[in-house]
Amino acid sequence: MPSKKALVRRPSPRLAEGLVTHIEREKVDADLAVEQWEAYVEALRTHGWETIEVDPADDCPDSVFVEDTVVMYKNVALISRPGAGSRRAETAGVEEAVAGLGCSVNWIWEPGTLEGGDVLKIGDTVYVGRGGRTNAAGVRQLRAAFEPLGARVVSVPVSKVLHLKSAVTALPDGTVIGHIPKMDVPSLFARFLPVPEEAGSHVVLLGGDKLLMAASAPKTAELFKDLGYEPVVVDISEFEKLEGCVTCLSVRLRELYA
Repeated sequence: MPSKKALVRRPSPRLAEGLVTHIEREKVDADLAVEQWEAYVEALRTHGWETIEVDPADDCPDSVFVEDTVVMYKNVALISRPGAGSRRAETAGVEEAVAGLGCSVNWIWEPGTLEGGDVLKIGDTVYVGRGGRTNAAGVRQLRAAFEPLGARVVSVPVSKVLHLKSAVTALPDGTVIGHIPKMDVPSLFARFLPVPEEAGSHVVLLGGDKLLMAASAPKTAELFKDLGYEPVVVDISEFEKLEGCVTCLSVRLRELYA
């Protein structure tokens, strides 16, 4: 049976100091962010996911975006080396968590940089965004770690958004979804569905036809309903002010060995 475990990490008290790259800085309401994070975690639990809280990293403003610290493929955890140097202290707690779950642990080494938000897995195809936070050496190291396990690694240019998954994610049938103005090369994806809102590009597959997505994409939610999916909507406005989305607030572990 597939596993349904999700790593999450409580927001740092310094969240408002988090990095912004492609948007203007806005004031972040730290208390509201905690409420929104708790509702996000509860949505995962309500839909059958066991949430595992990684030890907080209170000195790391961006640590709530736990997805950037590790990439999972089958039972292998590839600990990232964030392109933003200020984020590298975030990985130690995540490494401890995945090791405790029995994962085989590998690492991205200097000069490689790679952040988990740049990695989109669809079956055995692993798309890797090559852009601001993930470099060519990081892509090569990910390929070396995962191709022997059966992965097909495809490098994708990213320049208009922070991470690949800031631009595209995928529906349960493997169709890639994205907001075309934020994409570099939409034609790279054979099965592609454009969505009307940037935030509509981001979904977490909860199981079955359920899609976790942001409240800031109501038109896209209606589109997904028309396609037969069931949107599970959460408000993550405070994290969106820091270029966050529903994917980066958790790490879904779907293929742990029994």
